[in-house]
Amino acid sequence: MWAWLLVLAFVGAASAAPGPGRPADIRLEGQLTRDDHETYVELPFTVPAGADRLSVVFRHDGAADRTTIDLGLRDPERLRGWSGGARDRFTLAETDATPAYLAGPLPAGTWTLVLGVPNLRPGVTTTYVAEIWVEPKGAPFAGLLDAPLASGPAWWRGDLHVHSGHSDGTCRSRKGVQAACPLFRVVETAAGRGLDFIALTEHNAASHSQGLRELQPYFDDILLIPGRELTTFQGHANLFGLTAPLEFRLGAAGAEDMDGVLGQAAGLGATVSINHPRMPSGEVCMGCGWQATTDWSKIHAVEVLNGGAMAAFGGRAESPLSGVEFWQDLLNQGYRLTAIAGSDSHDPDRPVETPGALGRPATVIHAVSLSQPDLMSGLRAGRVFVDLTHPGLEAFDLEASSGGRSAVMGGRLDAAPGDRITFRVMVEGASEARIHVVGPDGAAEVLPLPPGGQAVQTFTRRSDGERSWVRIDLRDPEGALLAMSNPIYLNWPDAPGP
Repeated sequence: MWAWLLVLAFVGAASAAPGPGRPADIRLEGQLTRDDHETYVELPFTVPAGADRLSVVFRHDGAADRTTIDLGLRDPERLRGWSGGARDRFTLAETDATPAYLAGPLPAGTWTLVLGVPNLRPGVTTTYVAEIWVEPKGAPFAGLLDAPLASGPAWWRGDLHVHSGHSDGTCRSRKGVQAACPLFRVVETAAGRGLDFIALTEHNAASHSQGLRELQPYFDDILLIPGRELTTFQGHANLFGLTAPLEFRLGAAGAEDMDGVLGQAAGLGATVSINHPRMPSGEVCMGCGWQATTDWSKIHAVEVLNGGAMAAFGGRAESPLSGVEFWQDLLNQGYRLTAIAGSDSHDPDRPVETPGALGRPATVIHAVSLSQPDLMSGLRAGRVFVDLTHPGLEAFDLEASSGGRSAVMGGRLDAAPGDRITFRVMVEGASEARIHVVGPDGAAEVLPLPPGGQAVQTFTRRSDGERSWVRIDLRDPEGALLAMSNPIYLNWPDAPGP
């Protein structure tokens, strides 16, 4: 048996998840022969200080000869896992690990990839390659999957605010009493309701990250996004894609103020959204309303509709607890933030027909694939509509064009004073709905939606050359809100802020 070890440079915090996007940090190559039959081959490698996630992909060319190689891993102190021949790749970090491996800190020093060789035929030589990626603390979390769950641009429907028993989510137990609800029940319900993705946003907890890693391979029809509801006395915010520890106790070392905490979260790759900003703060919901002094350039989105707030007003979307006006005030100040929604579900048993049930309201994101990076990219770009209908709109988009230039929902269009701007509203899956054109001064025009499964309506405006925005509410004939788009931004400056 012979082997050699090549250790590449430890990359910085902007490095990507394991995959073809960048070379491995460590590459172990070698050959096994009959002499290695029924032995354990140890391949040492060095993990530097400050490592936060380690991922391994292993390949060999002996399958046709029935060569069998089992995998295991040791850190400098103990066995961190043994997956045998069941897996050719695994990952482990402080908060989560592939089943069969232990989550926890990654101590610096000599680690060992252990190869068990239960079968290698006489006269056969098997070549292997192990690639290892080492991510430092502070590296963004790329998601639970190496590849998108589904590919191709589409509107993807999901729920961005959901709780399980890892915080205060409950559901009926086997005996029919309310109990802390396991992740499996929550995800199973979400998948059964046809959602494409779900973000589990537990209060200040990261313990669910391990469970989501275990569940994702089984639930291959719904994307699971680790998240966290930053829960403070000054307000709540969802942090999508965050698994790393984060100090939430405002005033403590490392969390001197809200801006500092949110800046740390964004630096760790989280997409940051302010939750239910108009909820009252008090004994019923401590810290629920947004009261923090905020640098809004650190924020990506605002939860304009919250299922719990809607349920408190008999299912009405528009109430004193709605975050729509809060969000529009920020738009009028010059901040370009995406409007999203969340059920804030704490019980997957809640009937889907009721607001606050898992999946109602829904956030629908246009993205090039069903993956955490692409969904978050679509969200940050404003390619999002909020949907209150059930089973839901298939598509809802807004386009604008002027003088050979064009933009889609979430985008920017420049138009000089007097220029004519043509807007196109495209809706698929709605019937008997009306289009309400909304701008900084409120609803300016009501238009019928042409009948048919795929309907298009156009309207025009004359630009005044000033910074502005236009978005669409979709309402039923009685005026109840069905869905709302994000804006197209007119003559908007490049930099955030007034």
